[in-house]
Amino acid sequence: MTSFFDALEKRSTDQREADLFAGFRELMDFALEHAPGLAAHLDGCSADEIEDRAALARLPVLRKSALSTVQSPEQPLGGFSTRSHRQMRHLFMSPGPIFEPGGEAPDFWRLGRFLHASGIGAGDIIQNCFSYHLTPAGTMFESAAAAVGAAVVPAGVGQTEMQARAAVALGVTAYAGTPDFLGKILEKADELGLETAISTATVSGGALFPSLRQGYADRGIATRQCYATADLGLVAYESDALDGMILDEHVIVEIVRPGTGDPVPDGEVGEVLVTVLNRDYPLVRFATGDLSAMLPGESACGRTAPRIKGWMGRADQATKIRGMFVRPEQVAELVARTGVGKARVTISRAGEDDVMAVSVEGSDGDTSALEETVRDLLKVRGSVTIVPPGSLPNDGKVIDDQRVYD
Repeated sequence: MTSFFDALEKRSTDQREADLFAGFRELMDFALEHAPGLAAHLDGCSADEIEDRAALARLPVLRKSALSTVQSPEQPLGGFSTRSHRQMRHLFMSPGPIFEPGGEAPDFWRLGRFLHASGIGAGDIIQNCFSYHLTPAGTMFESAAAAVGAAVVPAGVGQTEMQARAAVALGVTAYAGTPDFLGKILEKADELGLETAISTATVSGGALFPSLRQGYADRGIATRQCYATADLGLVAYESDALDGMILDEHVIVEIVRPGTGDPVPDGEVGEVLVTVLNRDYPLVRFATGDLSAMLPGESACGRTAPRIKGWMGRADQATKIRGMFVRPEQVAELVARTGVGKARVTISRAGEDDVMAVSVEGSDGDTSALEETVRDLLKVRGSVTIVPPGSLPNDGKVIDDQRVYD
């Protein structure tokens, strides 16, 4: 029988939507007054206007790259936090550099829900192999362990022999880290003739390949993964049902066509946008750059939140052809201007030349006129083929670079 982290996981769909948007409006009333960077980005938006997803979809998308342009020594968080960076408990740095806060609230990143769903609680000892240096992953899982009452070995990365010996000596029962690093610890333990008591692995920050999950299962280790970021905290997580990734109860997730903020139909692959109800750092329509798709129905575990398929690639498909960048935003503009259903740019090689071909969904049209529009918007010549509606792959790609570089 499923053990729930809290009653939020059992809400009806209607109740969850009502609660999320009521919470969003309340948060925005506060944030628009106390986070000047967010207020400027939303450009006069009123919290009362955002009653549902359709209204949310009219707000601008916020990309992480945009944060670096507004962060400064005077405002390291770019005015997107509701408190000064000097009032935060932690400050972290991502490549860019881009700075993110860690607040004082218990389980600030909300990963306790994920550890609970993985069966970790009081009496467990977690070997936390996420980095504690400048990036928040180590601290994220540290606070999550406190939320479920588990002890932590703050192991960080590297030093596999010490990690293996510590796991055995301390009776570690759970692992937190990237999917592949656990394998290195277990291999070192095998070399040393040691056997760990690890029975659960909670992983993130890398691809969990089926063969890797099965390899751990063969050792008696149940592996569960979550989708979390430094900016947003927990977005989605697996349960024992292993039927997709369940959305956290404090986020509003949209799947949009790459290069736009336009939601796609349920089941279609697109870019993940997340609005997080975090009073200290309330990001709105934050573009993760990751691809996924919504799944129908509810998880067999009994949790009623919507689910996504998990990580399905990157939405940032910008590539260069004949010295010019072609970006998803340009393809989105091509679709909007021509009125076609979907478009897909394929880049390949013919001898020593780059070749661009554009497939558009439609029933008819003037390919010559479309080719001129392609040249006008993408700044590169390419052939155009009209294909039947619904025939382009549902993989979230709008630019498919097929060139081989090795």
